[in-house]
Amino acid sequence: MVIMELMDQYLNSFIIYLSSEKFLSQHTLDAYRRDVASFFLFNKAIALEKLAEKDFINYLGFLKSKQLAGSSIARVVSSLKVFFRFLKREKVIKEDPTKSLETPKTWLLVADVLTVEEIEKLLSVIETESILGLRDRAILELLYATGIRVSELCSLNLLDVDDRQIRIRGKGDRERVVPVAKRSIVVLDEYLVHRKALKGNEIPLFSIGNEKRINRQVIWKIVKKWSKKAQISKNVSPHTLRHSYATHLLENGADLRVIQEMLGHSSISTTDRYTHISKTYLKKSFDDFHPRNN
Repeated sequence: MVIMELMDQYLNSFIIYLSSEKFLSQHTLDAYRRDVASFFLFNKAIALEKLAEKDFINYLGFLKSKQLAGSSIARVVSSLKVFFRFLKREKVIKEDPTKSLETPKTWLLVADVLTVEEIEKLLSVIETESILGLRDRAILELLYATGIRVSELCSLNLLDVDDRQIRIRGKGDRERVVPVAKRSIVVLDEYLVHRKALKGNEIPLFSIGNEKRINRQVIWKIVKKWSKKAQISKNVSPHTLRHSYATHLLENGADLRVIQEMLGHSSISTTDRYTHISKTYLKKSFDDFHPRNN
């Protein structure tokens, strides 16, 4: 078992090095320690000298399957690369197994994007004979039709939506208004018509048991339930629908600044990653379908 050895010897030495020579904050040092320790807990059956690139890829795939944010995966990659460069400099290892590992920037771009056909399949499998089915269909419709964050969707109130647009309270309490497709509004209206009337000043748009405001965990389960029923092999989460929304807008000619406004990004650089996703998608489409490439 390599984990105890590394925790007691190499990891402590690494943290001392970062603290004394790089003058990093305690918060940053704690993040490095946590990232590296978690990696070795995952690979505790593998000896240090036996670690290979595939072991790192397997670990990052595990993090992605746990719905870890792209920025968090990027930080893990960075932490591991710094740690193993340290081990090589200290002559603990001869070769750095992370030298060919994809950069943090690449991991920020990793995101499953559903095709339009997959979106239609996902929505079509939802059984709308019950109030819960109507609710689930309306939730998925809005996630894709607006690119809204799951936390933003949870905070929506009844009066935030009209027949053409939705008012969203985003990060930092910034408000934005996003247009909504008529088809999605029709689905939402059907749910609201059948839902029990609620009273109060801030009536939640989506609720649990007709009363309590819906939460992130319930929405995650809803997306997982119906994507599994639709037999979509990709790793689908609420954020996948947001990625798909932005990518489909871009592929159909929407201006990047418009997409930035729709998504509620404070910086255009955050939105710019969708140009990379789109280019990857287009290249894959060419590789798969162009007759000269088969």
